[in-house]
Amino acid sequence: MAVGARSGRDEGEERPDDAERGAEGEDSGAEAKPHRSFWKELPLLIGIALLLALLIKTFLVQAFSIPSDSMQNTLQRGDRVLVDKLTPWFGSEPERGEVVVFHDPASWLAGEPTPEPNFAQQILSKIGLMPSADEKDLIKRTIAIGGDTVECKKGGPVVVNGKELDEPYIYPGNTPCDDAPFGPITVPKGKIWVMGDHRQNSQDSRYHMQDSTQGFVPVDKVVGRAVVVAWPITRWATLPIPDTFDQPGIGNQTKATALGLGAAGLAPVGLGPAGLGLAGAVPVVLWRRRRLTSGTTGR
Repeated sequence: MAVGARSGRDEGEERPDDAERGAEGEDSGAEAKPHRSFWKELPLLIGIALLLALLIKTFLVQAFSIPSDSMQNTLQRGDRVLVDKLTPWFGSEPERGEVVVFHDPASWLAGEPTPEPNFAQQILSKIGLMPSADEKDLIKRTIAIGGDTVECKKGGPVVVNGKELDEPYIYPGNTPCDDAPFGPITVPKGKIWVMGDHRQNSQDSRYHMQDSTQGFVPVDKVVGRAVVVAWPITRWATLPIPDTFDQPGIGNQTKATALGLGAAGLAPVGLGPAGLGLAGAVPVVLWRRRRLTSGTTGR
């Protein structure tokens, strides 16, 4: 009796199915396509990159060039800033202190020369890698928003809702508004009041109060908030909201109106009979509520 039986064939003997599998392996290897070279895939990669850049420019972030000195020293002529365009899509409106880019609301840039871009600049601007040279956009700081009362007397500070602004961002040697004092005025809903940081070199809201928009910038004209100086690298910096706009009470629009600090449009209002009646009634109502509350909690 044989011990350790074999697999049914002698060593070295080849089965027919082995030959078939070998032939199939050779065929599959012959049919396998070689990998595409990097140079053939490069145009596809460039196309995808350009498409993504276009989407980012349209919906997320866009670069803008600073064409003037009106925002010194916060921004210098030639700086490139990145503007957040996504937030407005969700219904967010500009806040006090933000540096914003907006479309020309009422021919503020009339007569200003427009540089002629070369072919490369035209292509790069279309995909958002460079700002467009023919876009009529401005950049200023939001000082007051819809419902705010704002004023600035010669020799004094800018006042928003009765709160004086300490403005360390103003260009050294400038005054808050001595060249063009204004107010008090109340900003209509859906609009903002803007001023440049280089006050004596900025044609801002103060200089357009006789225009169709009365110097206000409609919120729907705002492209977005400038969030960072991206170029040149030596100037890289974020653009946060200054602390002066975080002071308590600056958002109290009702109190500012009741004190007669301004009204909708350009005409200030006084503390008339209705205002005096309201001012006198509020303390009485608060005193009565306090009495009722203390009586209830004492039971």
